[in-house]
Amino acid sequence: MKDDQKNKRLQRAKQTRKRIAEQSVVRLCVHRSNCHIYASLISADGTKVLSSASTVEPEVRKMLSDGIHSAHSSATDLIQEGAEATGNTTKTPKRPGGTVHGAKIVGTRIAERALQAGINKVAFDRSGYAYHGRVKELAEAARQAGLQF
Repeated sequence: MKDDQKNKRLQRAKQTRKRIAEQSVVRLCVHRSNCHIYASLISADGTKVLSSASTVEPEVRKMLSDGIHSAHSSATDLIQEGAEATGNTTKTPKRPGGTVHGAKIVGTRIAERALQAGINKVAFDRSGYAYHGRVKELAEAARQAGLQF
């Protein structure tokens, strides 16, 4: 059953990547695990990773463990707004990288890195995951930070 679910997700991802390849545009690819979320900007021809961000990065981990009182002001503002709106005032969850707050930080960071590299239009590759929860928050944070897709 578990393998069947994974194969279905991979099939959806394959179909999406085929459509994105026809567009010849930089791809914002998302991968999520139970504990972390990762985002990569992949070149239009699919051969190079142009930039990446994840909740594994030391700066992001520090932001999450410190209760989001760090230097990344735009990401911090987004997180604090989300925490206030949902009433979530817990300081450190058990898996800080695998939360919606972690996804917002990663989305903001990948957008900032893309804009620094001169990339402002991308195709969003959700890797077969449902556009819900962490994947959705990462995409919305990237859009708010200035990426277009």
